[in-house]
Amino acid sequence: MIRSRLPASLGLAALVAGVAVGLAACSRSEPPPGGTQPIRVAYVTNGVDPFWVIAEAGALEAAQRLGVQCMVQMPPNGIGDQKQILEDLLARGVDGIAVSPIDHVNQTPQLDKLAARLHLITHDSDAPQSKRLCFVGMDNYEAGRMVGELVREALPQGGKVMLFIGRLEQDNARLRTRGAIDAILQRPRDDARVLDSQAVETVGPFTVLGVRTDQFDKSAAKANAADALTAHQDLAAMVGLFAYNPPAILEALRQAGKLGTVKVVGFDESDPTLQGIVDGHVVGTVVQDPYRYGSRSVEILVALSKGDRSVLPADGNVLIPARKITRAGVEAFWAEKKQRLAKPDGR
Repeated sequence: MIRSRLPASLGLAALVAGVAVGLAACSRSEPPPGGTQPIRVAYVTNGVDPFWVIAEAGALEAAQRLGVQCMVQMPPNGIGDQKQILEDLLARGVDGIAVSPIDHVNQTPQLDKLAARLHLITHDSDAPQSKRLCFVGMDNYEAGRMVGELVREALPQGGKVMLFIGRLEQDNARLRTRGAIDAILQRPRDDARVLDSQAVETVGPFTVLGVRTDQFDKSAAKANAADALTAHQDLAAMVGLFAYNPPAILEALRQAGKLGTVKVVGFDESDPTLQGIVDGHVVGTVVQDPYRYGSRSVEILVALSKGDRSVLPADGNVLIPARKITRAGVEAFWAEKKQRLAKPDGR
């Protein structure tokens, strides 16, 4: 299997640090031997993060198993990079693309252009108004509600809560955030309700102080957490809704000498978040299954490339359930994650 994204000797830390070079991160599975041109598909993420390394492993495993070529590309510098990656893949004549759109509203014209030329699906974050064939991921609103439930369990007497996330332009981010706030405030879903990141809302003993975004800048994520601790001395809980947000929150709490005094609820399965659960500094986290996002996306694209449309669900959604990870189950979950990354078949 060929990995052109970064030399393997540099490891995961260098992969994440590689954002600074400004080049699209890429890896690909090796085509099978023989003269037949293999099916070529691409898996495009919305950034560079250890979360996507897990998804990459799933995508490459499926490609190897199915005997196709898969290019995994991770845009390090946001929407401009992602748009250019998609244009380049179209020019290269790939058979299908699975993409996690950064700004689905503004990208819909480009996505529709791609959909007219190749098999296009979305994963992780959807573009429901586009002509994509299906979405592979979870119900982000319901996953957000699971986060809110963890907050309420951690604060039986209520308190002030601040939420942190990368960006709200993504469909998954908005849904996840709305779900979390609705659950914290114990109100029903209302798709007509406008999400105002600066709004302070109080219902009963809970106050949501707003949502702080960092535009996928991990330094800004930590600064946001530190600023919140300074501005709100009575902050009761901090919620990190992208994979890198809980570790940033933990570092800000550590530097402020407040580890253990402010409840932390996370999202996704970064190692620092899982360690925080083990150490008792994180109440719990809601995890997706990025490995399955990668493998299922490639399986669908390959089937479509072979003319099999039976893989497309009637409602256009291939949902992979989220789950809560707390102290009781963190060791077993972490062992499962390590096993998937360590073995080429992911099992």
